[in-house]
Amino acid sequence: MKQYNVGIIGATGMVGQRFATLLADHPWFNVTALAASARSAGKTYEEAAGNRWALAAPMPEKLKKMVIIDASDIEAVTKLVDFVFCAVDMKKEDIRALEEAYAKAECPVVSNNSAHRFTPDVPMIIPEINASHLDIIASQRERLGTKKGFIAVKSNCSLQSYVPAIHPLMDMGVTKVLACTYQAISGAGKTFERWPEMVDNLIPYIGGEEEKSEKEPLKIWGNIENGEIVPATNPSITSQCLRVPVSDGHTAAVFVSFDKKPDLEEIKKRWAEYSGEPQKLNLPSAPKQFLHYFTEPDRPQIKSERNLEGGMAVSIGRLREDTQYDIKFVCMSHNTLRGAAGGAVLLAELLAAKGYFD
Repeated sequence: MKQYNVGIIGATGMVGQRFATLLADHPWFNVTALAASARSAGKTYEEAAGNRWALAAPMPEKLKKMVIIDASDIEAVTKLVDFVFCAVDMKKEDIRALEEAYAKAECPVVSNNSAHRFTPDVPMIIPEINASHLDIIASQRERLGTKKGFIAVKSNCSLQSYVPAIHPLMDMGVTKVLACTYQAISGAGKTFERWPEMVDNLIPYIGGEEEKSEKEPLKIWGNIENGEIVPATNPSITSQCLRVPVSDGHTAAVFVSFDKKPDLEEIKKRWAEYSGEPQKLNLPSAPKQFLHYFTEPDRPQIKSERNLEGGMAVSIGRLREDTQYDIKFVCMSHNTLRGAAGGAVLLAELLAAKGYFD
């Protein structure tokens, strides 16, 4: 596979740090630029992120002395890279403008941000589920007036746990979904040291999260029509999102109704057999088994399952019939790996394999 030079925009934040650890020894991608806010520019990565390093894994040695570039200096970044990963912490409209400016400078953007998730010609991809949405990039390039530049985004971390479990069942006539998510503090870019009030606590509110959890799956399950992605009209989805005292890993309690109640063994069989484009293409970050079903009544658990297959698999358990809905189950995924940086790296691998960076 061809090698690509990549940049990390927003390298000092928690997701940027996760990108750094995932890309330091990546077989296809070589980090040649780190960018962040003007206040970090000119410092080495070690100086800029040093005491704010939030991960258990250490800062990669090869990146420590790399000098941070101002993320707004698009020319300085783009001359060093083939494409960029974006994980900046800015106002939504500023992120939207920054990502589009990179794309218009003929630098593809693989974004972890939410700013462009509902731009109609920007694909929002879970690689195992809707890889075909990459076809919309041709329409986006036409709008932007670019030959190479475009933006592709990954979806919100909360729905990465339950949408993959529902997807293999969609042709069975899913009508209604209720999902309650229990979300780790790293989803807010925090650690227990930085957020001591989360110890022994639960906060029943995460701003904007429920709307994302209810709307984003419909775009993922949508269709391309007339140069844009038209969201699906069903199933109807309702959610509640809670912040819980867990470092990493989002869990969801899911309730699903169908046109006709399916057989539980058929559901388990579909989960066991399901795979997508990343598995077919044998992409470096792809889990061998995307969906893992656990038969034990007390699984999946955060500590034992969050790092399954490098944190890129989705764990499911407790499938049973429900009195109000047809079925219910619990699922879990690693929110900064599958849900954030890892999902974006897998998306970039998919883009690379399909020639979108060339």
